[in-house]
Amino acid sequence: MCQISVVVEREGEEEKILDNVTRLDVVEDGVVLSTLFEEPKEVRDVVISRIDFLGGKVSLGQSSAPTKVDKKGTGHE
Repeated sequence: MCQISVVVEREGEEEKILDNVTRLDVVEDGVVLSTLFEEPKEVRDVVISRIDFLGGKVSLGQSSAPTKVDKKGTGHE
């Protein structure tokens, strides 16, 4: 099985958000990341900037506001 790491790029630096991602859903204000054994995480105010299939990494860029990660996937911190 091929699983992916997801990072957010900020000011030339990468911040790892989640490893072993099995699903990425694009929602109105960001993305929802799912793994096999953890609750989904919603990352808001981001866009997909790059997908490296061979390297197993998705890079997210900020859309307009600071990135917020919701570990419950509800959209509330």
